[in-house]
Amino acid sequence: MASRRLSKSLPSVSALAALRQNPDRNPSPNRAALFDLSSVFDPSSPSAVASVVPLPTLSLSAAIAPSRLARFLESQLQPSFTPAELLRLLRRRIRHHPAYAPYDLHVFLWAAGVDSFRHDHSTYEWMTRTLAVTDRLGPLRLLLGHMVAHPCPCADGIFACPRLEPTFRFAIHAFCRAGHLNDAISAFEDARKSVDGRPSTALYNALINGFARQREHQKAVDLYKTMLKDRVKPDSFTFNILISSCLRCSDLDSALDWFREMRARGCEPNVVSFNTLIKGFFTQKRFKEGIGVAREMLDLGCGFSVATCEILLNGLCREGKTEEASQLLMELLKKGAVPQGFDCFHLVEALCNKRSSERALEVVYSLWKEGKFSSNVTCTTLIEGLRSSGKIDEAYGLMERMLQEGMVPDTITCNTLLETLCDVGRTLDANRLRVLASKKGLKPDSVMLSILAHGFSREGRKREGECVVNEMLDAGFIPNIATYNKLMERLQTRRKPHSS
Repeated sequence: MASRRLSKSLPSVSALAALRQNPDRNPSPNRAALFDLSSVFDPSSPSAVASVVPLPTLSLSAAIAPSRLARFLESQLQPSFTPAELLRLLRRRIRHHPAYAPYDLHVFLWAAGVDSFRHDHSTYEWMTRTLAVTDRLGPLRLLLGHMVAHPCPCADGIFACPRLEPTFRFAIHAFCRAGHLNDAISAFEDARKSVDGRPSTALYNALINGFARQREHQKAVDLYKTMLKDRVKPDSFTFNILISSCLRCSDLDSALDWFREMRARGCEPNVVSFNTLIKGFFTQKRFKEGIGVAREMLDLGCGFSVATCEILLNGLCREGKTEEASQLLMELLKKGAVPQGFDCFHLVEALCNKRSSERALEVVYSLWKEGKFSSNVTCTTLIEGLRSSGKIDEAYGLMERMLQEGMVPDTITCNTLLETLCDVGRTLDANRLRVLASKKGLKPDSVMLSILAHGFSREGRKREGECVVNEMLDAGFIPNIATYNKLMERLQTRRKPHSS
């Protein structure tokens, strides 16, 4: 019975033959016209994007035909697709496709020409961000013009779309980053005309920052005056940008004037404001005034950041003022102003280069006492400075404390210090450090064990030396039995410990 029902449901042989002769028995001209992309590829068409969207010139595969892209869209979209469905297609299918990725704007503008479709702020914003992060700024300018001419459905009422200004702001950042200030100004003017009421402070800040980065300080000041004329209140970011712009032009006095203007308008300076001023003073080698700004910063209750400490201490070290830098750091430690995460590497390196490794050790221990541990690089640099200065006990103590705190130094630093300890007859201490480091995760190499074996051999410590040699054999560091016997014979012939 089942086979009879199945045979009745299948098409007849004559029907199959007719389908082969005429596969399009029920053509859908409307659907074919819907997925026709010739308009966006034809240079003579008003909606063409071929002239403004440069496709890859060096590609592993040839450019695809519009018909192929049309078939792909037809397989992915229904005729009455929504902005959410188009966004899903652009984000999940076309964006990562090796052949279709360069044609995302073509698809976007093709969808804009479909009668039953209308872009909303989600597709506009996604396309704007995509063009901006891929540095396709010419197409981005075209897209912004299209967005102004064909606004989001949110703007059908009396109010503009709330996502319009963030979209323009992202585009302005992209234009300014690339140095296309004319495009940024044009986008800014379009945003001013399109948004409801007054533009936000962030929109002005984006363009002011663009002028500042391109050293167009006067244009930044003029835009600030326009901002006040439009009754848009500046914030601390506005003044920080203007202060930085003055310092880019080496005009510290004007930067101080903007700092006073900032406080006069009720904007509290933040850590970025003070850091910018301190860096300006240090750039002009006015160190006392820069340190004075830092102290004023603490008096006003504004805490230091890691960047603040780096500007102060690294700036002094670059000018050879290592002692002043170490004194300033100790002062800041007493006030509790050193932030967590600060690393005094540059100060330690500068002190070690000046043969002041003991002072550097004092600085590191003072930081550790306050719970602010230095990095492995800083500690290994200090160990090498102490070792080269003949401070073997201090270097040994520092490495031991590092290992106790779970900070494992690199193998080269360990080998260097162990060799120095063996050279002064302290092979037992060297082996003790090696055992402690192994417990913390350091894997001894052949050089390290060879140093210890030769050290025990020189001191006549046969039993300890045999243990190291056997460990070398177990680790595969001894290539043959002849080498093993040679090492063992060397332990037998060396002098006994404490013998003259």
